[in-house]
Amino acid sequence: MGDNSGKEQKAVLNEGQENEMEIFGYRTCSCRKALCLAGSILSLGVLPLVFYWRPAWHVWGNCVPCSLQEADTVLLRTTDEFQTYSWKKVTWVHLSTLSSTFGLTPGHPLIIDEDCIINRAIQKPDLKVRCIKVQKIRYVWNNLEGQFQKIGSLEDWLSSAKIHLKFGSGLTREEQEIRRLICGPNTIDVEITPIWKLLSKEVLNPFYIFQLFSVCLWFSEDYKEYALAIILMSIISISLTVYDLRQQSVKLHRLVEAHNSITVSVCERKSGVRQLESRFLVPGDLLILTGNKVQMPCDAILIDGSCVVDEGMLTGESIPVTKTPLPKTDSPLPWKTQSEVDSKRHILFCGTEVIQTKAACSRMVRAVVLQTGFNTAKGDLVRSILYPKAMSFKLYRDAIRFLLCLVGTATIGMVYTLCVYVLSGESPEDVVKKALDVITIAVPPALPAALTTGIIYAQRRLKKRGIFCISPQRINVCGQLNLVCFDKTGTLTCDGLDLWGVVPCDKNGFQEVHSFALGKALPWGPLCAAMASCHSLILLDDTIQGDPLDLKMFEATAWEMTVSEDDFHLKGVPAHAMVVKPRKPASQVPVEGMVILHQFPFSSALQRMTVIIQEVGGDRLAFMKGAPERVVSFCQPETVPTSFISELQIYTTQGFRVIALAYKNLEADHHTSALTREKVECDLVFLGLLILENRLKEETKPVLEELISAQIRTVMITGDNLQTAITVARKSGMVSESQKVILIEADETPGSSSASISWKLVEEKKHIACGNQDNYINIREEAHDNGKEGSYHFALDGKSFQVINRYFSSLLPKILINGTIFARMSPGQKSSLVEEFQKLDYFVGMCGDGANDCGALKMAHVGISLSEQEASVASPFTSKTPNIECVPHLIKEGRAALVTSFCMFKYMALYSMIQYVGVLLLYWETNSLSNYQFLFQDLAITTLIGVTNIFVLVVIIQLGVCLFILFADIPDMYRHLDLLCTPTLWRVYIVIMLSSNFLVSLLVEEAIIENRALWMAIKRCFGYRSKSQYRVWQRNLANDSSWPPLNQVSYSEVPGCGRAVSYSNPVFESNEEQL
Repeated sequence: MGDNSGKEQKAVLNEGQENEMEIFGYRTCSCRKALCLAGSILSLGVLPLVFYWRPAWHVWGNCVPCSLQEADTVLLRTTDEFQTYSWKKVTWVHLSTLSSTFGLTPGHPLIIDEDCIINRAIQKPDLKVRCIKVQKIRYVWNNLEGQFQKIGSLEDWLSSAKIHLKFGSGLTREEQEIRRLICGPNTIDVEITPIWKLLSKEVLNPFYIFQLFSVCLWFSEDYKEYALAIILMSIISISLTVYDLRQQSVKLHRLVEAHNSITVSVCERKSGVRQLESRFLVPGDLLILTGNKVQMPCDAILIDGSCVVDEGMLTGESIPVTKTPLPKTDSPLPWKTQSEVDSKRHILFCGTEVIQTKAACSRMVRAVVLQTGFNTAKGDLVRSILYPKAMSFKLYRDAIRFLLCLVGTATIGMVYTLCVYVLSGESPEDVVKKALDVITIAVPPALPAALTTGIIYAQRRLKKRGIFCISPQRINVCGQLNLVCFDKTGTLTCDGLDLWGVVPCDKNGFQEVHSFALGKALPWGPLCAAMASCHSLILLDDTIQGDPLDLKMFEATAWEMTVSEDDFHLKGVPAHAMVVKPRKPASQVPVEGMVILHQFPFSSALQRMTVIIQEVGGDRLAFMKGAPERVVSFCQPETVPTSFISELQIYTTQGFRVIALAYKNLEADHHTSALTREKVECDLVFLGLLILENRLKEETKPVLEELISAQIRTVMITGDNLQTAITVARKSGMVSESQKVILIEADETPGSSSASISWKLVEEKKHIACGNQDNYINIREEAHDNGKEGSYHFALDGKSFQVINRYFSSLLPKILINGTIFARMSPGQKSSLVEEFQKLDYFVGMCGDGANDCGALKMAHVGISLSEQEASVASPFTSKTPNIECVPHLIKEGRAALVTSFCMFKYMALYSMIQYVGVLLLYWETNSLSNYQFLFQDLAITTLIGVTNIFVLVVIIQLGVCLFILFADIPDMYRHLDLLCTPTLWRVYIVIMLSSNFLVSLLVEEAIIENRALWMAIKRCFGYRSKSQYRVWQRNLANDSSWPPLNQVSYSEVPGCGRAVSYSNPVFESNEEQL
């Protein structure tokens, strides 16, 4: 919140977050409330309906502005372009119910301590708390700071030492009850919405209210046939919508149902361990984790022991992740910032499965509850589904504007009708009916239903192709896509990695590549030992599980993995430790096995992992594995071959994934728990390179070529090495052989607030080192002709993107216009990049496999997930086929639906205008069409076309019926339809005129309206140019001879203004500053 005084009427809730809102204080006024009640009665319910559509009007009508501290009602307004209003009542939570049980008084020690938000929220001496509930999250009024603050989480400012001290022994029963009452239950409660509620919400839609008005009017005029037809259509439409909403509600309920019925062990101070239902958990509770395959009912910080967790529900990857305890350091810094690795390495996220626990000194695995309910990672994911990002689409905006024009036209017609019929002396009842009729003629009630026809049929065709949609309105948006972002691994390339070989290293430099293709085992040595032990694999149900890369590496050693038994005795080795040992045939190996004593897990921020192992009957060693440039920085310089950069580049330029290995000897008398990561990861000996192959999927190149030929931009956003990404971009056709790639590097100057940015041209042949990052790329030293716009592509990594975003924000749009390759991007940076593209007026699609792509999938106009895991449930589209073939299919169907919607809009609007003019001409003679004539036009001609997809067949049938009626000469039929029998020659003239009109219309449509070349020539003639931001930038850059700058370095000393934070689920947050 931005304001701390509490005396202001306005403040900001969730500042800087995706769900940021402005909050206004109001107090209910009795006089205003009485007036609104009288208005509701006198208006026969119209006023409450208006208040339902306009929540802000409800608050303004019933309340008066006041400070937030005095408010009993708050008005909320989103800060996005839509500025959507909602209102909430301020409620009170009374702690007096606990007074008799625990003797709670204003001077109680539990309440006096104002170090936590909960105690700051308690008003004394009344012992009550003001709160509001917004989008499933509870906010309490902080009396000390004068603002509403989110509750249900531990305070961010707590240090790790304070967490261990304050919560390491659990909470007392009194503390639990206070927190439970204020924070609420630990439930992700998604109730199945009752059918009556869904029905009433749908029926109260303005469109159906207008239909109700129209139907009542038609029944009063005995026009019951079409009224019944509209009622039937509305019932079918409402039923289908309610059914879909109900099914989604049921699916979401089932997704979270099991979460609320888990039994956990909680350690209470003074009372010991007791069993508890998970819904009673509160932030600060101490969980005792026992056994395997335990579902986490909350977010918790691991403080003792270690765990192996399956985060597939949140990340889309069912890969075991090792969690380590939060270190107990003396630093006063907040625990998230003082951790030497990503803080999420210590967090057990709600919804994940603990598949293995390993106790430490206390013989218990303990975790402190961090967040409960909808504050958790799973709760945040569910909320993103319940409250999706609003989207604005030009077609719908234009449709509303045109409907308003039709309403204006209808108003003119009403005035005209009133004048004509009043002057002709008609009865007031007939005058009112005729005037109201004009509204239903000018604004056709069947228009919205007709607009959804294309979407419905497109959705059916997509379903047949295995593409499922949870947001049908976004199908139209697919037709507008002009930029598609792709994740690399698992999306453009195959999921698995094949071990291609290893390049050993000795004092003389790199040796020959050892290939595993022939099945030849790697000779024993430190390199083989590193491959056998430096991993995070686990043994679960006698099956080795873990990261595919680790599995491939371990399998290549032909070793096996076991867990030490109780009779396994080795100094310094804990019970039930992981043991790796050679298989029986491998008798030439001089060691019986190796025991993995300790792991420093892999972190995307640190780009490495380290293990400490003990050889059975041998030495104690440390092995490191990670990104080559990171591993080398920890090695003794004399052990790194001088040809390291060129050797690395040989493989990265071919698209291989390269991992480096290193090791060192450790003193056996040191206990592993006393060794810090800094002590272990230094003065290592470089061992060599592990080469893995990640092949392109067969469908990747043809699909990208199809998109590029359709002038749809393609962009790669990956967490992999930059050189590998550039190679994949070239192989896939995203960057053609004739196009240049310009590497952008941006760095912050250490110890100052300045930064530099450099531009270098990537050369495919020369071998020249580039900086100390992971970008060992050949650079062309001489400057060449910049070429035309589109003949070059920018490539940069996540660190450079972050620095540019902060220090060179004015350059960012220029870079994004030709930015194609973004490597080493964290999940948060991915979603930020998508948002930056949207700011340039691109319609952005994002295609990923659900692994760490949730934020970007949600941020994009169209998110396409290739994973069926729950992580992609917030993505509008999910493809059962795990390749990018779905992208062009989706765009084609989107364009088809868009064209259909647009044509139906034109057709319905034109029909209403024709009928409107015809009726007004008849009104001049105080005449009108008969009910059957209206019925034939409204139902047989218009509505039938609006709800069918066999347009041509229906038009032919309609034409045949019309010609039959025109020339049939059946007096009884003419009399029934109130038609006047005219001479045959007149009818022939009518057919000739209609045919002439058709031919002229067809000629105008094809030769002028649909003639793209003609319109482009007219635009050029009059100097019209697109006002889209990316088009403006493209034109400006094409005329800038100094762009792009090559072999230049620029400096900045003033950081750019902060940018809005993009959505990213807490489970994906990472320490991006270290990337």
